Amino acid sequence: MFRLLTHPSFLFLLLGRVVTNIGDSLYYVASMWLVFELSHNPFYTGLAGFLILVPKVLQFLIGPLVDRWRVKPILISTQVLQAVLLMTIPIAYYLDAVHVSFLLCIMPLLACIEEFAYPAQTKTLPLLLKKEDLLHANSLFAIAYQGIDLILNSLGAILVASFGAIFVFWIDSITFVIAALCFSLVKIPRRKLDQDDVKEKQSSIKRYVIELREGFHVVLHSLLWVFTIGSLLANFTIGMTLAILPSFSDQIGGVGTYGFLLTAISAGSLMGAFLGPVLGRFRIGSTAILCFTLGGLCWIVAGWMTSPILICLLFGVAWIPVGAVNILFAGLIQAAVPHEILGRTTSITYSISVSAMPIGSLVGGSLANYLGSSFIFSFSGIGLILISFVWLLHPQLRQLSTQDTIDASVLKLPPTSTPPSPVVN
Repeated sequence: MFRLLTHPSFLFLLLGRVVTNIGDSLYYVASMWLVFELSHNPFYTGLAGFLILVPKVLQFLIGPLVDRWRVKPILISTQVLQAVLLMTIPIAYYLDAVHVSFLLCIMPLLACIEEFAYPAQTKTLPLLLKKEDLLHANSLFAIAYQGIDLILNSLGAILVASFGAIFVFWIDSITFVIAALCFSLVKIPRRKLDQDDVKEKQSSIKRYVIELREGFHVVLHSLLWVFTIGSLLANFTIGMTLAILPSFSDQIGGVGTYGFLLTAISAGSLMGAFLGPVLGRFRIGSTAILCFTLGGLCWIVAGWMTSPILICLLFGVAWIPVGAVNILFAGLIQAAVPHEILGRTTSITYSISVSAMPIGSLVGGSLANYLGSSFIFSFSGIGLILISFVWLLHPQLRQLSTQDTIDASVLKLPPTSTPPSPVVN
């Protein structure tokens, strides 16, 4: 795996990804806490979460665009734009012009740019490496993503507590400049467009619409739509939790606790990712029901604890089954869905599933003023248990066997007619 680090372009791409992750982690901790610090109202943190999450709902529209554009300009420009936008926050602070409304305008812009950045980084890998190296490369990227989150969520909270959110934004903007420099050193091979590619590009808009429509048809006329129902319920309550987390943390310990709770999410998800291949040996239906039930119970109990240490510990344990089942679902879909529609299918299911998070964020922030952040935090664990009920009540999901037995017929995928689109760089 680590021999890939001797590949100069891959190394600079990975370094850029690491630095980008550092910037994203620091930004999320600092921005959400600053919104709460300026307003002392969970409604505004809920609104901030809503504005950050809404662009993720539109990812199914962005994916095909990234497929058709040159990736290196995307890699560099997204980092530069994020750096410039972040610099406006400390500048506005020194001009005494930082208000909640100002932050709420900046946050969705940064979120939209980020939705272009990560697909472009992922798309670059097969342009640099041989097919047999992609698994190891993706592993290194995953380690970078989860590992950075695990460390920086706590470190970001410590920096905010020690030096203030404005100082963190300065560091943040510098990280994106460094990431842009790393990406500028990536040498991406280019291939010439042949005549067929030119014709395909000329009809790309029509093809884009056809492929998008077919992707929705596949999702809505198979068992995949039942997957999205469970995900909608869970993501709604997760959105509620992320919205009230700064307020809840302030009640039990302050910004440091906020960082530890975010770290618990990353740590639990990372541990679950390691357990995913082990759980894949068992029946998927039974495993999903058990995992989500245990995770939901740990989450609910965490909300009624008084010790910050126990709260963080139980909250982290609740995310272990979430991380494990996410790996199982990803493998299941990759194994069963035909390759020519896999990109559309995964982006559409993701967009539908995540659409409940911004709504949950808005609802959670609003209800916290009446019901209290502690109640919302504990109540959100019910979302995982609801997924268990969906799987328990649906006979075909409940009876799903091991991953190696799953194919398109098991998921009742309808036939497709459009051929795969060529990749142009």
